[in-house]
Amino acid sequence: MTGMTSTERPFLNRSLAEFGTTIFAEMSALAVRTGAINLGQGFPDTDGPEEIREAAVRALRDGRGNQYPPGPGVPELRAAIAAHQERRYGLTFDPDTEVLVTAGATEAIAAALLALLEPGDEVVALEPYYDSYAACIAMAGGRRVPVTLRPDGDAFRLDLDELRAAVTGRTRLLLVNTPHNPTGTVLTRAELAAIAELAVERDLLVVTDEVYEHLVFDGAEHLPLAAFPDMRERTVTIGSAGKSFSFTGWKVGWVTAAPGLVTAVRSAKQYLTYVASGPFQYAVAEALALPESYFAAFRADMLAKRDLLAAGLAQAGFGVFRTTGTYFITTDIRPLGESDGFAFCRALPERAGVVAIPNAVFYDHREEGAPFVRFAFCKRTGVLEEATSRLRTLAA
Repeated sequence: MTGMTSTERPFLNRSLAEFGTTIFAEMSALAVRTGAINLGQGFPDTDGPEEIREAAVRALRDGRGNQYPPGPGVPELRAAIAAHQERRYGLTFDPDTEVLVTAGATEAIAAALLALLEPGDEVVALEPYYDSYAACIAMAGGRRVPVTLRPDGDAFRLDLDELRAAVTGRTRLLLVNTPHNPTGTVLTRAELAAIAELAVERDLLVVTDEVYEHLVFDGAEHLPLAAFPDMRERTVTIGSAGKSFSFTGWKVGWVTAAPGLVTAVRSAKQYLTYVASGPFQYAVAEALALPESYFAAFRADMLAKRDLLAAGLAQAGFGVFRTTGTYFITTDIRPLGESDGFAFCRALPERAGVVAIPNAVFYDHREEGAPFVRFAFCKRTGVLEEATSRLRTLAA
């Protein structure tokens, strides 16, 4: 079979033809085939808090969530999400009308874009971007307009003039990710204020992906865009349990927004998964109520791992950008005499026994991301030590 019928029309919807298999699947398969250490895909190699895992077991045994949960999510989790937003950010949401539970943040992104876009609408997104953004915009019939974050010293920065220039009369929505994957940048208060002013001035909707909200370092502060003046009624905020509690396989995400926006997103979401992750929703409700000491310890552990991997990468000869959020480090391979991130990452498992991700896959402007490679540090300390030992052979 060639994927074609006698009419020569491809089986795959043309809007998705450019995407193919994700780079994560390709590189994870390469890790398995070569026995390399996988620092590519962003998932921890240890589980989160034992008491939260036991909360899921308890829900299963008690029969809570084993059948379809309510479409918007179980009441306990919706209440916990609302309490979390108020406690941390002073944002008040009605659990019944302004909170929606999704099958991870990935579904939240898909449902939001499918609900809010019509064919021809433009979406301004910060480049490099998580790969599902482009696919979801395409499925909704929208047109993505990338604004590139560029290296400035040891970090990546947003050019606010470029962002403003990207907005046209066809722009419907800004898609913002902070803390930012893959660059590790956390947008500042001034940058977020400028984004908010632009959205209000041009009457734009904003979808903001904040799944790494609890992973900020070096004095950086996560600030929800919805908390800025006049933004609550136009912002869809996306969160996730996977990144904050190290249970990525549970696929529990959420949306908080004004009632009209939540209703719109729910209208699309109900025809995607309908519902998901029943027993895990009860466990995540307990996780969101963990004391601040949990989040502080989580950040401290990830900070130590960031520093370990960053030092090892520098010793191996990479140019290392500073990560102030997420659990990824972006590197520059040009000091190693390389310039093609795809070729470098495909050869790295054989050369050094480590898997990474080429950042170019997250760009429309592939040449902008060509020399950059992303490593994940959400792994056990021993694994990171072994990986850095292997990578140091590149310096030789």
